[in-house]
Amino acid sequence: MRKIAGIPECLSVSIISGSLIIPGLILAAVSMAAGKPLLSRYEYVQLHMGTQFRIVLYAPDGAKAGEAADLAFARITELDNIMSDYRMESELNRLCRLSGGPPVRVSDDLFKVLALSKKLSERTGGAFDITAGPVIRLWRRARRTLELPDKARLGRARLLTGYRYLHLDESQKSVRLEKAGMQLDLGAIAKGYAADAAMDVLKSQGIRIALVAAGGDIVVSESPPGENGWNIAIAPLSTGGKSAGKQAVLLVNAAVSTSGDAQQFVEIGGVRYSHIVDPRTGIGLKGRSSVTVIAPNGTTSDSLATALSVLGSRRGLQLVDSIDGTAASFTVVDEKGPRVDVSKRWNDFPVPKESFK
Repeated sequence: MRKIAGIPECLSVSIISGSLIIPGLILAAVSMAAGKPLLSRYEYVQLHMGTQFRIVLYAPDGAKAGEAADLAFARITELDNIMSDYRMESELNRLCRLSGGPPVRVSDDLFKVLALSKKLSERTGGAFDITAGPVIRLWRRARRTLELPDKARLGRARLLTGYRYLHLDESQKSVRLEKAGMQLDLGAIAKGYAADAAMDVLKSQGIRIALVAAGGDIVVSESPPGENGWNIAIAPLSTGGKSAGKQAVLLVNAAVSTSGDAQQFVEIGGVRYSHIVDPRTGIGLKGRSSVTVIAPNGTTSDSLATALSVLGSRRGLQLVDSIDGTAASFTVVDEKGPRVDVSKRWNDFPVPKESFK
């Protein structure tokens, strides 16, 4: 059994009364109702998928809480071993090494994520595309070396990119990567899927009130005791001391993800390039922007946040408005200052009475 740091509520006053800042989002502290609660609050943290996974849950005792968290982290570890493109022996990388060959049967988890990804690729005309791995790897190197990708290498990488080269057989749960050298990258969907899976494990263990945060992706279930929801505050882009738009939401049985270049970017030749690459052009997004998506689950919010970043506010908001249960907010900073655009359902989600400062 892996060691997990568990923090019962009675020992975490500084955490509960303060704020937890995570990339793109801020998790508001939740105060308990007056009197002795029937459930206590516990927190656990582990590193997976290249980011920090945090589980907050309410349970009758530490033993129950620890057991449930242990199982949830075990599920995240399982998915990391399936979907990581950094782990050489992950199921994803084993599949990619067989690209250009016959169909390969894969696990239910991997097939489900690939199928959802391809569906979103088709819906966005390739703005979301998990086959962009070869191009994304070149931009990772660019951020390390501060040099733009070589045009010839980028051209060759782009020839290996295209969701139409990803062939799925639902009846056989098999995958065929048409071109040899293809490399899939699930960085824009795997964390949200893992957060959903961890929440499913917690629910199976009788944990009705929980939050799973995976970097900038958060999934919540029922409201904490005495509260109307989980108070999630959205960290805006730095805009000269000014903030615009909604800064916090109350969520119940929902998910929220933020995608942008606030922390991951590179400046080359006076141009700012985001870590988010447009699969259609092979170029990192330029300028400063941030997208926050609210959805029924983390898989949807995570993948949509990236897709909308590439699509831009006009087409992105049209897409969100066509998907039930979703809402989004765009913040773009240019020479004219910050601009915030929101989807039709964005204001359907209430703002907490006590917001962050």
